[in-house]
Amino acid sequence: MEKEITRQEMEKALLDPSQVFESPGALAGTTSIDRETRIEILRRWEYDAREIQVEEEEAPGTTSTSNLLNEVLDALHQLGAQPEPDQGPPTKI
Repeated sequence: MEKEITRQEMEKALLDPSQVFESPGALAGTTSIDRETRIEILRRWEYDAREIQVEEEEAPGTTSTSNLLNEVLDALHQLGAQPEPDQGPPTKI
């Protein structure tokens, strides 16, 4: 049986999804949150993963988050969300 997400957990997930959900796939598969909210949380997770990826490019030798980004993109695809190319984090110049 799936655990019901509390209001406090929802607020936490909007700030840091990894504090509430084990993986992007777990978030996509939950039925206790409506589809639009799951997509919103995944978009925030995507933004964070892309931001970390830029940081990693600037500091070689750190742990890669490319798997996380792929998991987030797969979860968004699973929910039928369309890509939003203009919503990415700032990139290095």
